Amino acid sequence: IRYCLAAPAVFLTQLRAILRASAHGPVRLLIPMLAHGHEIEQALQLIDQARAQLAERRIAFDAQMPVGGMVEVPAAALTAGLFVRRLDFLSIGTNDLIQYTLAVDRVNETVARLYQPTHPAVLQLIDMTVKAAHANSLKVSVCGETAADPVMAVLMVGMGVDELSMSPNLIPLVKKIIGQVALGDARALADIVRRMAGSPADKVYTYCRNQVMKLAPDLLYLQ
Repeated sequence: IRYCLAAPAVFLTQLRAILRASAHGPVRLLIPMLAHGHEIEQALQLIDQARAQLAERRIAFDAQMPVGGMVEVPAAALTAGLFVRRLDFLSIGTNDLIQYTLAVDRVNETVARLYQPTHPAVLQLIDMTVKAAHANSLKVSVCGETAADPVMAVLMVGMGVDELSMSPNLIPLVKKIIGQVALGDARALADIVRRMAGSPADKVYTYCRNQVMKLAPDLLYLQ
């Protein structure tokens, strides 16, 4: 979003293209890498400008196209209560959120072991985002490697995440495992994990994996 706002001519071209596509089917526009409230305001102003430009040219578009924001940095999660007032939905990008929260470059082999989705700080940021969104009747999705891990997918569902996004080839596995776990059990797992904030992240993940395997034994054979 920083580049887009610094190059409004380029951004407006992209926005007009997205809006034009919305006339042909369901489209949701997602603003990436948000960190400040003013970035949302500026982006929404440019989206309105793009709408006005298309309307002036009598080019069709969906005037009700939902606009959401990516939660990829801690600042966005910590101020999610402000974001939800102007957006239609949120999407948590766990790959970057973990990286920026823990100061870990996930492609750097020397620190890759510290890239931990069950670190309490990461889980608390996800929790905060979900609660802020639901308090304003907004849905929250999770994308990235966390959503594609069936163990973490069950935990995310238990924490209240509404949608999971992943590579198509991973959908059958995650879908099968989630389908074997009752929502109440997933919520119970999330409650226990919240109380494990003082435990090492790897032990939290191991606990989650063991519990999910009890609830969905197929996980042992499908991975």
